[in-house]
Amino acid sequence: MRTTVRTATAAARPTGSRRSSGCPGSKGGVMRKTAGILLLAFSAAVAAQNFPSKTVRFVSGVTPGSASDTMARILAEKLQQKWGQPVIVENKLGAGGLVGAKYVADSAPDGHMIMMYASAYTVAPLLSPNVLRFDELTPVAAVATIPTVLVTQPEKYKTIQEFVAKAKASPGKLVCADAGIGSATHMAFEKFRFAAGIPDVLNVHTKGVGEAITEVVSGRADCYFALVFQARKMVDSGKLVALATSSPKRSALMPNIPTTEELGYPNSHYNFWVGTLVPAKTPKAIVDKLHDDITALVESPEVNEKIRKLGCDPLPMSVKEFDDMIAGEIKENTALIKKAGIKAN
Repeated sequence: MRTTVRTATAAARPTGSRRSSGCPGSKGGVMRKTAGILLLAFSAAVAAQNFPSKTVRFVSGVTPGSASDTMARILAEKLQQKWGQPVIVENKLGAGGLVGAKYVADSAPDGHMIMMYASAYTVAPLLSPNVLRFDELTPVAAVATIPTVLVTQPEKYKTIQEFVAKAKASPGKLVCADAGIGSATHMAFEKFRFAAGIPDVLNVHTKGVGEAITEVVSGRADCYFALVFQARKMVDSGKLVALATSSPKRSALMPNIPTTEELGYPNSHYNFWVGTLVPAKTPKAIVDKLHDDITALVESPEVNEKIRKLGCDPLPMSVKEFDDMIAGEIKENTALIKKAGIKAN
C-alpha cells in the first residue's frame, strides 16, 4: 500500500507582621531549601553510581534488521557485558517512531528505558505535535550517520545534471519514492529538490525502505534516496545507478559517488543520524553516565567497525553538541516542512 501526494503582583504581607522562620525568604527557609537541593543532588549521584539496577530496554521505532535497530542491538550486547544487567531491544512501531518515543517519554525517568531514534525525531513531532512534544525527551548520545544515495534506473538518467534538467523541463511529472512521509529519505529529497530548483514532483510515500526501492526497480518511480547499504547491492547488480550522495560527505561503502554539494548544489545535504534519548526528567548524572558508556562503545574499534560495515559513519559527540544539533535541525525542518507543504497522514 502506498500513498501518493503532490507537493509544491505578589500579595502584600499584613502590616506589622513578621516573617516566620519557616518562610522561604527567611534564614531557616533558605537553609532548608539548600539542604533539599543538596539532598536531591546526592540522591542523583548515588542513583548514577548504582545504575543500572535492573533490566535496561532499548526501544526501537523501526523493524528488526533496519540500520538503527541493528545498532541498538550491537550496543545492547556490549552494554549488557559492561553493566552486568540484562539489556534488551523492544520494537515499538508506528507514526514515524513516535509510538516508541512516547512509550519511552512516559516511562520512569531513571535511565532504564532508552529510545533509539533517528533524525525523524526532528520531523515527526512537527507533523504530529499532539503525540509527542520535544520537551518530553532529552538527548543522550549520538551514534552514527547513515548516508543515502539518489538511485534511479540506468536507462532513465546517467548523471545528476540530466536528472535535474529533465525534472525542471516536466514539472509535476517526476515520480519520487520514499520510506514514508517525513522519513529521512523523504526529507533528503525535498531538501535536494529545493536546492536544485526542481519544481513540483509526485511523491510516492511507501511503508518502508524495502518497498521504496522496489518502486524504483520496477520503474513505477523515477528515483529514491536509498540507504547506502541497501542501494549498493542494486547498483552492483546493474539494476540501479547511483547519481549522488545526500550526506555531508561521501559514503565509505560507495566512495565513488560524489555528494550533492560536490556536484554543485549548495545547502542540499541531509544529515540522517541515529542516536539515543531518555525521558526528560532523567537525572543529569544518569544521562552523563549513559552518554559516556555509549560513546565509549561507539569509539571502540570493535563497535566502530560494526557500524561502518552497516554503511554508516560513527558520530561521537558531547551531550551539548548532540542537543545543539537537534535544535538546529528542528528549526531547519520546520522551514522545510512549511516550504514543501508536508502534512502527516
